[in-house]
Amino acid sequence: MIEIVINPNYCKGCSICIDFCPKKVLQSSKEINAKGYTLPEVVNIEACTQCQLCEIICPDFAIAVTPKNR
Repeated sequence: MIEIVINPNYCKGCSICIDFCPKKVLQSSKEINAKGYTLPEVVNIEACTQCQLCEIICPDFAIAVTPKNR
């Protein structure tokens, strides 16, 4: 099973991951981290193609994608 983990300590709420996800797996949440930033959340994991674009494009290295075993 794929897992997308967002580290709230690193995330600055820029939403780049949300904007660039081709399958709209992420959306803005109501959760706010200790720095006051709104965090993204995984809402559609079934649509994830494991492209890892969210992980690659995150400027703060706040996202980790663990692909399925092949």
